[in-house]
Amino acid sequence: MTSSTSEIRETPGQMTHREILNALSGLLLAMFVAMLSSTVVSNALPRIVTDLNGSQSGYTWVVVATLLTMTASTPIWGKLADLFNKKVLVQSALVIYVIGSLIAATAPSMGVLIGARAFQGLGVGGLTALVQVVIASMVPPRERGRYSGYIGAVFAIATVSGPLIGGVLVDVPGLGWRSCFYVGIPIAALAFVVLQKKLHLPV
Repeated sequence: MTSSTSEIRETPGQMTHREILNALSGLLLAMFVAMLSSTVVSNALPRIVTDLNGSQSGYTWVVVATLLTMTASTPIWGKLADLFNKKVLVQSALVIYVIGSLIAATAPSMGVLIGARAFQGLGVGGLTALVQVVIASMVPPRERGRYSGYIGAVFAIATVSGPLIGGVLVDVPGLGWRSCFYVGIPIAALAFVVLQKKLHLPV
């Protein structure tokens, strides 16, 4: 009776608390990258508009383009999570974010920058939606409260540190506003590696 009970509890693919924390570290890095992309450019916008000879509308669209594509793509990513491998989808969203960041960092004009930010928003929408979906897949409903605090902490850190990081990077000689788009790439790469090694979801 005891052996049969343990077999029921230790179902194939079930993650232990330690495994959940290891995988959660990669998910939180991905979430931090998503939030950072929206806040890090806030203090750099005046310099960006000046260097690229942009207008006031361009100033607004650098921020709005990301928010629009993020909002529009979030339900699509959620639907894809029902059909395809969630781990691959999260990693795909990270790749989209990195590509958008690279294009934005090397943008020669406001039009290219706005387009890159819109493309970046597709990845941000995926990360925002899929992190929640993956956590729901890993953690039983009655235990999710234990991990929700980590997500709230990441939101708070990204909200506070983003403008600070962006302001510092813009003022440091030799870096400038383009480095605001590079800064999230190493974090995204680290999140990709951690998820590849630590995230093992039941199929």
